[in-house]
Amino acid sequence: MEFFRIKRDIPFMKHALIFNVVSFLTFAAAVFFLVTRGLNYSIEFTGGTVMEIEYGHAADVQHVRELIEPMGFGEIQVQKFGSSHDVMLRLPVRPGKKQTEVVDEVFGVLCKAEAGQLQQKSYVSDKGEAVTKTVCVNAQAAEPLKLTRSEVVGPSVGAELAADAAKALAFTVLGIMVYLAFRFEWKFSVAGIIANLHDVVIILGFFAYFQWEFSLSVLAAVLAVLGYSVNESVVIFDRVREAFRKYRKLSTHEVIDHAITSTMSRTVITHGSTQLMVLSMLVFGGPTLKYFAVALTIGILFGIYSSVFVAAAIAMWLGVKREDLVKVAAKTEDPDDPNAGAVV
Repeated sequence: MEFFRIKRDIPFMKHALIFNVVSFLTFAAAVFFLVTRGLNYSIEFTGGTVMEIEYGHAADVQHVRELIEPMGFGEIQVQKFGSSHDVMLRLPVRPGKKQTEVVDEVFGVLCKAEAGQLQQKSYVSDKGEAVTKTVCVNAQAAEPLKLTRSEVVGPSVGAELAADAAKALAFTVLGIMVYLAFRFEWKFSVAGIIANLHDVVIILGFFAYFQWEFSLSVLAAVLAVLGYSVNESVVIFDRVREAFRKYRKLSTHEVIDHAITSTMSRTVITHGSTQLMVLSMLVFGGPTLKYFAVALTIGILFGIYSSVFVAAAIAMWLGVKREDLVKVAAKTEDPDDPNAGAVV
């Protein structure tokens, strides 16, 4: 399926140096912001307090967020889970305050908004132990909301998650390199992984510069971008191999130009439809999906650029040639044999 067909090859590789200078400057800026500003890690990495609240009615997540944000916790996460009555809060560490103080303070604000007040309720647990629990009670002696769970995510857990995230990224990169080297040639493997890491670092650079919250969902988006970007590179590399077989008189840069030009319609269809879906998440997904969609949006846009211009140009400069991808059969001794020197 094609929306359009370009009959004349576009000389992309003629401007490869310009494209790669732009890429290098963008990459260098991203690294600079990562070093100087760092990432704004979520509480999944830094530790914090997790609270689960059960409302007596359908919970309004946006209203809950508006109540908590003025308390000065910084970046908070508010999302529904389970039923429409259940809300989960993730609050970063507040220096100088214990978990119980943070929980009581937040729960008190939410209770007051429901026209209730906090009370201490004593009861005997299933194990026969006396337990005192803070509850929210209104004028009708009913509980408009309940604190069903609260716990602390320690910094050691966050450090373990960060280490696991680094391992996941490293294994993904290694797997991509092995795949490209096995399917094509080591020069394409090097070019592809440089282009993919270019996308990842630029995403992280955006998050460092704007100090957007870097959470596990953003990490998932980064890993998704790696796979998404390499898919585009594989398509172009495959077209390069086909062009080497089909057009024996074309030079390397002409073959790459032809390969990129012939994939332009597919690129527009594939990335256009994917970007529409991601933008719908960004616009309608709410705060929970905001940074996940932002990371994917940046990754898709730069993934197109790096796969088309960066990876192909690096492969060209590494000296990829027809003999790297196409095996030439040995010539027969009979000069009249039509198969002598044929490409296989």
